[in-house]
Amino acid sequence: MGQMEKSYKKLKGSASFRQRLLLSTLSSTPIIIEDIRTGKTDPGLRKYEISLLRLFETVCDGCSIAINETGTKLKYKPGIIMGGRINYPHDCGVSRSIGYFLEPLVVLCLFAKEPLTINLKVDTFKSAAFHILKRFGVDFEALSLKIESRGLPPNGGGEVVLSLPIVQSLNAVNWIDEGFVKKIRGVTFSTKVSSQFESSMIRAARGIINPLISDVHIFTDHRTGPPAGNSPGYGISLVAETTSGCYISVDTAASHGKDEDTSGLADDVKKDLMPPEDIGVGIANVLLGEISQSGVVDSTYQGLLFLLCALCPPDVSKIRIGKLSQYGIETLRNIRDFLDVTFIIKPDPDTQSVILTCVGCGMKNLSRKVS
Repeated sequence: MGQMEKSYKKLKGSASFRQRLLLSTLSSTPIIIEDIRTGKTDPGLRKYEISLLRLFETVCDGCSIAINETGTKLKYKPGIIMGGRINYPHDCGVSRSIGYFLEPLVVLCLFAKEPLTINLKVDTFKSAAFHILKRFGVDFEALSLKIESRGLPPNGGGEVVLSLPIVQSLNAVNWIDEGFVKKIRGVTFSTKVSSQFESSMIRAARGIINPLISDVHIFTDHRTGPPAGNSPGYGISLVAETTSGCYISVDTAASHGKDEDTSGLADDVKKDLMPPEDIGVGIANVLLGEISQSGVVDSTYQGLLFLLCALCPPDVSKIRIGKLSQYGIETLRNIRDFLDVTFIIKPDPDTQSVILTCVGCGMKNLSRKVS
C-alpha cells in the first residue's frame, strides 16, 4: 500500500453513502470505501450514487474520484466547494427522488465560495428544510426551490431549480420548544391523470384533520404536458406549523413501480394505483403521528438537524426530537467519525421526546469571498 493511500479514511459497505460523501468533503478527509455490496448479485455502486458523485464533482473544484471496474471500491479525495451558477442541468436519473440529492447539496453549498444556483433534471423540502436552515442563521430570503416539472416513477421527468446562499458560519441553537400546532398547510399534485384525484385526497385528509384544527388549507397543483413529467400519478404533502415556529412535514405519492410495463397506464391508472381516499387518510394519520412525537422537526429531518448542529461554532446547541430514527442514529455515528463531535442524549419522560446537546466543530467557510 502506498504512503499516500495510508492518509485516506477507510470505510466499508454502502451504508450512509450520502453522509460519508458530504462529511468527507466538509472535513477535507479523503476516503476509501471498499466492499460496496460485494454480497449482492448485482455488486457495486448504483447509478444514483454515481450521479451524486458527479453532482459533488460539479459543485467542487479539484476533487478526485476513482472507481474500480466492479464498482465495489471507491476512492474519493474532496476538493474546494465552489458553488456558483451551474449553466447546465444535472441529470439525477429516475432511481431516486430529487430530494435524495437536495439534502446533502444544501448543507455542502452553504460553505461554498459563491452562492449556488443549479437545475436538477419536492414541496415539503422547501417548507420544512428551509425553515430549519433559517434557525441556524441562513438567509431565508435567499433560499429558493422552484419546481419546473414533477416527475414520478417509473420514468421520472421532474426538474427543480435550487438557489442557495453561503454563510461564514452557522449559529448554535437552543431549540427545545415544539409549541402547539396552529395551522396546517398542504398541496396535492397530479400528473397525467384527472384532477378529481386531488379533490378526493383533500376531502379524505380534511376528514381526519378538521375535527382537531380548523385552520387547514390544502392547495392543488394539477399538471399536464411537459410540466407533468413522464409518468402518471398523484400525491400530497402536508406541513403543520406550530406556535413556536416549528414545521412538521409529511408527504407521499401514488405511482407505478419502476419495473412495471408503462404501456396504456393512463387509461387504467385508478385500478393500478392506491385510491386517493386511502392516500388522504393515510397521510393525515402519519402527520398526526409525527406531531405526537413532540419534536421540533419530523423524523425525516433528524439527520439534517444533527448535521447542522455539529457544524456550528464551538458553542452548545440543544435540540428536542421525537423518537430517534435509524437514519438519525446513523447520522450521529457518522458525525462522530468524521467531525469528532458527540451528542449527549437525554430522554424526556414527560413528553416521550429526546433532548440532544452537542458542542459544534467550528466549521467556517474559508472559501467565501471577502467583500
